[in-house]
Amino acid sequence: MMTKKSISASRASLILFLCQMITALEVPLDPILLKELSQPPTITQQSPKDYIVDPRENIVIQCEAKGKPPPSFSWTRNGTHFDIDKDARVTVKPNSGTLVINIMNGGKTEAYEGVYQCTARNERGAAISNNIVIRPSRSPLWTKEKVEPKHVREGDPLVLHCSPPVGLPPPIIFWMDNSFQRLPQNERVSQGLNGDLYFSNVKPEDTREDYICYARFNHTQTIQQKQPISVKVFSTKPLTERRPTLLTPVGSTSNKVELRGNVLLLECIAEGLPTPVIRWIKEGGELPINRTFFENFKKTLKIIEVSEADSGKYKCVARNPLGSTHHTITVTVKAAPYWITAPRNLVLSPGEDGTLICRANGNPKPNISWLTNGVPIAIAPEDPSRKVDGDTIIFSDVQERSSAVYQCNASNEYGYLLANAFVNVLAEPPRILTPANKLYQVIANNPALLDCAFFGSPVPEIEWFKGVKGSILRGDLYVFHDNGTLEIPVAQKDSTGTYTCVARNKLGKVQNEVHLEVKDPTMIIKQPEYKIIQRGGQVSFECTIKHDPTLIPTIMWLKDNGELPDDERFIIHKDSLAIMNVTDKDDGTYTCVANTTLDSVSASAVLTVVAATPTPAIIYDRPNPPFDLELTDQLERSIQLSWIPGYDNNSPITNFVIEYEDGMHEPGVWHYQAEVRGTQTTVQLKLSPYVNYSFRVIAVNEIGRSQPSEASEQYLTKAAKPDENPSGVQGIGSEPDNLVIIWEPLKGFQSNGPGLQYKVSWRQKDVGDEWTSVIVANVSKYIVSGTPTFVPYEIKVQALNDLGYAPEPAEVIGHSGEDLPMVAPGNVQVHIVNSTLAKVHWDPVPLKTVRGHLQGYRIYYWKVQSLSKRRRRHVEKKILTFSGNKTHGMLPGLEPYSSYKLNVRVVNGKGEGPASPDKLFKTPEGVPSAPSFLKITNPTLDSLTLEWGPPTHPNGVLIAYTLKFQPINSTHELGPLVEIRIPANETSLILSNLNYSTRYKFYFYAQTSVGAGSQITEEAVTIMDEGKMAMASRQVDIATQGWFIGLMCAVALLILILLIVCFIRRNKGGKYPVKEKEDAHADPEIQPMKEDDGTFGEYSDAEDHKPLKKGSRTPSDRTVKKEDSDDSLVDYGEGVNGQFNEDGSFIGQYSGKKEKEPAEGNESSEAPSPVNAMNSFV
Repeated sequence: MMTKKSISASRASLILFLCQMITALEVPLDPILLKELSQPPTITQQSPKDYIVDPRENIVIQCEAKGKPPPSFSWTRNGTHFDIDKDARVTVKPNSGTLVINIMNGGKTEAYEGVYQCTARNERGAAISNNIVIRPSRSPLWTKEKVEPKHVREGDPLVLHCSPPVGLPPPIIFWMDNSFQRLPQNERVSQGLNGDLYFSNVKPEDTREDYICYARFNHTQTIQQKQPISVKVFSTKPLTERRPTLLTPVGSTSNKVELRGNVLLLECIAEGLPTPVIRWIKEGGELPINRTFFENFKKTLKIIEVSEADSGKYKCVARNPLGSTHHTITVTVKAAPYWITAPRNLVLSPGEDGTLICRANGNPKPNISWLTNGVPIAIAPEDPSRKVDGDTIIFSDVQERSSAVYQCNASNEYGYLLANAFVNVLAEPPRILTPANKLYQVIANNPALLDCAFFGSPVPEIEWFKGVKGSILRGDLYVFHDNGTLEIPVAQKDSTGTYTCVARNKLGKVQNEVHLEVKDPTMIIKQPEYKIIQRGGQVSFECTIKHDPTLIPTIMWLKDNGELPDDERFIIHKDSLAIMNVTDKDDGTYTCVANTTLDSVSASAVLTVVAATPTPAIIYDRPNPPFDLELTDQLERSIQLSWIPGYDNNSPITNFVIEYEDGMHEPGVWHYQAEVRGTQTTVQLKLSPYVNYSFRVIAVNEIGRSQPSEASEQYLTKAAKPDENPSGVQGIGSEPDNLVIIWEPLKGFQSNGPGLQYKVSWRQKDVGDEWTSVIVANVSKYIVSGTPTFVPYEIKVQALNDLGYAPEPAEVIGHSGEDLPMVAPGNVQVHIVNSTLAKVHWDPVPLKTVRGHLQGYRIYYWKVQSLSKRRRRHVEKKILTFSGNKTHGMLPGLEPYSSYKLNVRVVNGKGEGPASPDKLFKTPEGVPSAPSFLKITNPTLDSLTLEWGPPTHPNGVLIAYTLKFQPINSTHELGPLVEIRIPANETSLILSNLNYSTRYKFYFYAQTSVGAGSQITEEAVTIMDEGKMAMASRQVDIATQGWFIGLMCAVALLILILLIVCFIRRNKGGKYPVKEKEDAHADPEIQPMKEDDGTFGEYSDAEDHKPLKKGSRTPSDRTVKKEDSDDSLVDYGEGVNGQFNEDGSFIGQYSGKKEKEPAEGNESSEAPSPVNAMNSFV
């Protein structure tokens, strides 16, 4: 009986290898076998046992299975058959058993609550899924209650009760204020596990009116808010200190039951003054190391992955300077069933024996029951080949009709385990899958691997023969692998010949011939030698090779491991390289490389170019190479190497470098092995398994490195299992339905033995799937097809060779491919902050519909039309992106009094999802821009005509224009300011009753209901009175009278004397009277702003006597109004006008373009001075 069991196990492992899979569920990938071999069903994917679904989405209950022939599916609901055809809302995915229940079009999730089970069936048996309990998630509202204000004396304890609504799953509780900021917590104030907020003692700063408890229901992504609680702390002096007492738990003892593998949370919150400190101990034992954590300021004891050993009494001690109190919690750890030995699939041949073992443990001990093809085994059809013995089913003398799927159910009051395992009875004669007459060629002294891939049931026995009538191959000269491969570790010339592989079982025999040719190695029998040559000379390097006559060699020369220079001075002959007219650039290392289709060898020599030396001198040169290398103390993982140093050429040897060649994996390539002092001639070297070592030694002195020594004899270490696994394992998806697993393959010498392969395993994370595996060779990538879109997978890649597996590899987490998001954000709302800024809110999309890494949300917005112009414009869409899972953002830079549209889309690594419906919103009115022009025409003695154009950007409905003007006298002093209000529909005005021959300055601006806009200024002059001009012309020209000329000369002389006196006084520090003049004639524009209109005056510079530039514009006032907005700049998205970081926070500078626009009277009659220039920036 034991012999048969071991044979069965070896056959199962052989099928495993041929399929390149970790389980026996697959058959070899040969097309003929795929059509012929049958396999019972296996459940490959199913929904979790406790499946909470979103009531807003369709219900998808997964059930995937494989088998040959492909299985059919059926379902039960609450223990009875579920007739899918009778319910129009229920469909089954093609080629699958997965149910899709359409809830989106008026269905109710509650109608489909229940326990579901899937059955996958074919002619070989039936597999069943777990019982899948479907329940809709619930996020109920808070019950209405009247929250009374809390009045507490300073120093007293306080508990603010949250009492959240009962949801499914339970909500996450947190406390915040009206500004959505988390309330600070510390040793004195903290939140309990039940959500209540505990104060060990209150302080005056705890007074506030917005203690708000929030309940977040993650499944439906909703947050419920309790009514704010007001706390008023009143002070009494002095404070009375007190010893600790416990707020929770109550009493001195309590009990706690937790399940094995869960997280144990124990809590103690105490009150007292000063604030007590909590300490935890376990009576009669120590808290488990590496699994114990303290949270909530040590008020919570957390032990992860609890086991039965964690049962016991845990004591929390609360202490302050006035005393202490304690509470003891008795913890009992129970256990839902867990596997000790889960049943595994059996592949047997007719007449063989086998067992299915199902062993589980738990607390209390679980009950084991068996089913066959989904039916309790007690009422299933009898099978004489099986016998049930508790947790074991024994099979003896099985036949093909014994194929079936068996289910083991282990259950106790805390849960159950269900496992499917099939018994597949196959009767298949041997088949050899390796092509006939395949030719293998190897170089002598290297290993030869001859393949014989096979399949059969019972598992065939493999024998190898050499020659037509040769005897069976045996002995230490050959290695026979379980997969049928024949290995000749060191092939010699006499190994050449025809080899026959014979596979036989009781159903038949088959054989196949392959051919092996062993070639002579390629050797360089005359190597290039080190040369020293003077500049201008010529040099030649020889390279004579010997090779197998059936192989065609090619010889290539390299300089410093690169191509030779493209220079006609380099001449390549059959067995040599010549360099003519040598220059300094020719200095370097020259390598001769001989290649064939099977091997490659090389040899190098150094060329040193020197100048001609007229007199002999002591030559300092690189050492001569060491010689006489000898290998001793040969062990599996170490060897001793010794050598004799060469001549040092007048420069002492400082160290020796030992290099090795792996003649099996990388012949001709030398690697660094070790380095020792120049006085040492023996070294112990560490070796790796399955490497054909050769060693050489290089001597080093101050001049340089010697030529390598001759290679030592070869030493082949024994093969072993791999010591390490591939690095750089990753799992990413290139398409929405695949998972690409990549890794860095091991190098040749890391394989430690023949037949290096990789066992690639994966399973979907957190769904309880078994590992699916495949064994591959000579690749560093494997693509898993047919995966769900963007789900996490656990991945591991393990190296193996013909001697076994490397250590268990670490698991990494990868994701299958992303796809575009499925749904658009909903409930898009726009809140207008002011005329140029809006805040957008939206509901986040369910994370399941993102189908990828959520990168953020993107708002597309564009102006539809200006409400004042009533004409449409070219649509220029703008885009703002908000990183992360934000639900709001700001739209800056909007135009006032305009109509806009926007939509919101979710973004993942694949791209954008669908857009939400376009949302229309309008911006309110703002202040207008300056009038487009102001012209002053038709000057008369006492009137001027003003014409103007409306503002280019009215930014609303114009209600009026305002005109202000004032005269300017000959000394550039401003007269009184006059203001006129003009209806908005006017475009011209005649100003009458003006003074003749007088310059006036005008200030003109428009107004909306919001306020006044920017102003435009202009100057004009009324004409002179012609009658007075004529009277002056009729008067006597006194300028020609002598007495008048004499008077003018006297006046000029007097003025000159006064100027000289003033100049002298000024140089002595006298006071210059301009300041008094400025004080006496203070400009009305420099006076404080008028309360009625908030305007300033303005006039031109006195020195250039030119009117201000026509069309110059100034703001109606100099004040900057702060818009009523409490939004943070963190809400601004990524666009043309700003930059933002990953979480959407603003990192640019939010500023407006500021023009220099002088308001009324903001000019000076003096020439600009440095002081005035500085004041202009204030």
